[in-house]
Amino acid sequence: MLVTSARPYLVERNLPHFWCPGCGNGIILSAVARAFARLGWERTRTVVVTGIGCFGRADDYLNVNAVHGTHGRALAIATGIKAANPGLHVVALMGDGDCATIGGNHFLHACRRNLTITAVVANNLNYGMTGGQYSATTPAGSTTSTSPLGHAESGLDLCRVAAAAGAMYVARTTVYHVHLLDRYLEAALTHPGFSLVEVMSSCPVYFGRYNRLGGPVEMMERWRKVAVPLEKYGELPEPEREGRVAVGVFADHRGEPFEERYRRVQEAARGARAGEVSER
Repeated sequence: MLVTSARPYLVERNLPHFWCPGCGNGIILSAVARAFARLGWERTRTVVVTGIGCFGRADDYLNVNAVHGTHGRALAIATGIKAANPGLHVVALMGDGDCATIGGNHFLHACRRNLTITAVVANNLNYGMTGGQYSATTPAGSTTSTSPLGHAESGLDLCRVAAAAGAMYVARTTVYHVHLLDRYLEAALTHPGFSLVEVMSSCPVYFGRYNRLGGPVEMMERWRKVAVPLEKYGELPEPEREGRVAVGVFADHRGEPFEERYRRVQEAARGARAGEVSER
């Protein structure tokens, strides 16, 4: 249930949302609004950046500063905003197609660069807005509109990639495990450096229908069954990992954020410029 204090962070005149019945994006949107409320973030100092895709419409419902960019470029835009004004809270809301597929290169460099930006990724394992095509995270063997005989590629493990690329805080949960979602979001939003929260979400209209996973209720119940705590997932024999999803915290480090290093470079540049002027 949405707590009353979260209401100021929502554009209620745009509700109910446009997402399909059973889609998990509404759950994630509500969790983001609750997190903003718990942290007491000023709406005028909070920026949400989105791209293209189902979850890219999330900015329509959040009553904060918002930038709606092109496909795969949310993190590039968020990088520019944070670098220009480090005092802002910057959050990028993306789907798996937007972040991991079209925007995969920007994602890698955002992790490596380590600006204090939080990426929230709704991973429904396909391109839900444009017809259910496979994305970079679609599991091998899955049926989609572009893999009707079974997907031949292995899905990208977004959390492990982020941790390997240098992200400071990385966590994964599902739309069923809302208590974990709340906890991970708050941790990510307050963590210095780049952070990622990946949320495994339901797409009953495309992924669920193509793979005979049932309706919204069945898909939600499935997340409860297939989610395995990260430490237990590592103990499972390889054959038993198939179809399971590891949930938990993949990385929790402290490192100097990019904006602090960049500030020193700016000060050095101003000092060098001042020296040149004085010599003249």
